[in-house]
Amino acid sequence: MTRVLVTGFEPFGDEATNPSWAAVRLFADAPGAGLEVTAVELSCVYGLALDELRAAVARVEPDLVVCVGQAGGRPNVTVERVAINIDDARIPDNAGRQPIDVAIVEGGPAAYFATLPIKACVEAVRAAGVPAAVSHTAGTFVCNHVFYGLMHLLATEHPAARGGFVHIPYSSDQVTDRAEPSLPVPTMVTALRAIVTTAASRTEDITAPGGTTH
Repeated sequence: MTRVLVTGFEPFGDEATNPSWAAVRLFADAPGAGLEVTAVELSCVYGLALDELRAAVARVEPDLVVCVGQAGGRPNVTVERVAINIDDARIPDNAGRQPIDVAIVEGGPAAYFATLPIKACVEAVRAAGVPAAVSHTAGTFVCNHVFYGLMHLLATEHPAARGGFVHIPYSSDQVTDRAEPSLPVPTMVTALRAIVTTAASRTEDITAPGGTTH
């Protein structure tokens, strides 16, 4: 069995729900053969989210970590390539914090690449009938904060584990009053199952063009 930790976020901004948590929770209930999946909800708060992530990694001792966040406005599921060492918040987090041009890890590397086979994961999601793409930016809000913090934690303390970050669009129930791209939560679960199953079964990526900075 491959031990997998998946994380989603609590709602933030003006949203009543966050589909990242809804999707990872449902995925953990029915992950698929060969996977032992634990889902954890992270606070949308700088610093605190990394404390919660560190505690979850210590408790689960995962082989694979996939953190998931919402990227409202994106039309598809995006597997992130790179996390950068900067917090630059366009809005306050849920604790009212709004860091500007602050390093996530003082003296840390400028960036980390995901250690998932990102293009193979995207191909698997598309094969499952869900729109997907490689993304070259996870932004500079709490999603990137968690992505960078995860990769730094794995690189420095859990080198045998692999990890990465996935952004999902709005869920269909979030956009009933606005014209924004969205996906149903069960479709997001299908995408996450394809990503995690692929990442658990292979370490080498495929060679194919792809990627957008949105």
